[in-house]
Amino acid sequence: MRPTPLSLYDALRARQQHGRKALAVLLDPDNLDETSLLHLLSLSETHPVDYFFVGGSLVISSHQAALITLIKAHSDVPVLLFPSHSMHLDGPADGLLLLSLISGRNPDFLIGQHVVAAPRLKASGLQLLSTGYMLVDSGRPTTASYMSGTAPMPYNKPGIAACTALAGEQLGLKLMYLDGGSGAENPVSGAMIAAVREAVSAPLIVGGGLNSGEKLYAALAAGADVVVVGNHIEDKPEFLAEAVGVVASFNQVAASQRVFQ
Repeated sequence: MRPTPLSLYDALRARQQHGRKALAVLLDPDNLDETSLLHLLSLSETHPVDYFFVGGSLVISSHQAALITLIKAHSDVPVLLFPSHSMHLDGPADGLLLLSLISGRNPDFLIGQHVVAAPRLKASGLQLLSTGYMLVDSGRPTTASYMSGTAPMPYNKPGIAACTALAGEQLGLKLMYLDGGSGAENPVSGAMIAAVREAVSAPLIVGGGLNSGEKLYAALAAGADVVVVGNHIEDKPEFLAEAVGVVASFNQVAASQRVFQ
């Protein structure tokens, strides 16, 4: 009898336990049309990614569902919704990052939007990955901080991030997400990533400002389990090859080190 496929969470957890890092490409429906998405999907056939995240802090376009349908027609890569509002739940995705903005104190994004969305999510059949979402100061205002009405965590205070993540894990959140926001001037610091990695056992996602191979490698080395690239891929699709290469190289080196330990 064929074994039951792992859930998205179990698969991510298994990757983490085996020390294998992952790459997610964040696709903002407001910034993509069919032509640009097909080009990116074509590149991903040569340079495979692990996840597509779909969503954004605003999402004013009405074609998110159509874009997800297009992805599913051309790729077997899991698609996870990355919503900032209960309205952003459309499309035939595989799962949803159920974000609770634990870095802020706006109750609407800690639990309010979740209450509104709960009946739809229950009926959707989507795999739900409860995620502690932490916005980090990236050197400039971001759409996420503006739309959520919250201040990001200070860039140079890794202890705050560590305690926030620990509280989220104690509350039962299964993933942690450190994010500098779209178009971040600076990525989340290695010190902050390392502090959160030491504080929690949950898989750790890191995004925002990862616009070079060096920055991607630094985030992985500090303890990120999944690194996320978005704006830079939209501006320079050819960066996908470099990003995939960095993650693959990191995994190869890490696997070699485990063999000789």
